[in-house]
Amino acid sequence: QVQLVESGGGLVQAGDSLRLSCAASGRAFSTYSMGWFRQGPGKERDFVAAMSWSNRSTYYADSVKGRFTISRDNFKNTVYLQMNSLKPEDTAVYYCAADRFAMGGRLFRDNEYDYWGQGTQVTVSS
Repeated sequence: QVQLVESGGGLVQAGDSLRLSCAASGRAFSTYSMGWFRQGPGKERDFVAAMSWSNRSTYYADSVKGRFTISRDNFKNTVYLQMNSLKPEDTAVYYCAADRFAMGGRLFRDNEYDYWGQGTQVTVSS
């Protein structure tokens, strides 16, 4: 069992940066692949970024490539999402998710993840 708690959201202006954190409780954090998803107003939940548990491969949605960076610290049981050059269209509730031993295509699909945080709001004003 894993519990996830996101933090770091807020209201920023276009072009600003934010770093989201997702703290995990429970055992064997290093065996979980971690993902970030977001859900904008009136939209479905979309994949943002993921990092595999094994080789730390990273994956990004096209819309955030070059601007967002996912990282993890297994000693702190925390995954991060560094968001730079934020745009108004990045406005959403951001969720982190965990899926044990997940690899490859599973990392892009929200229904593959077993554990979810409560979400943190990111609002980018123009």
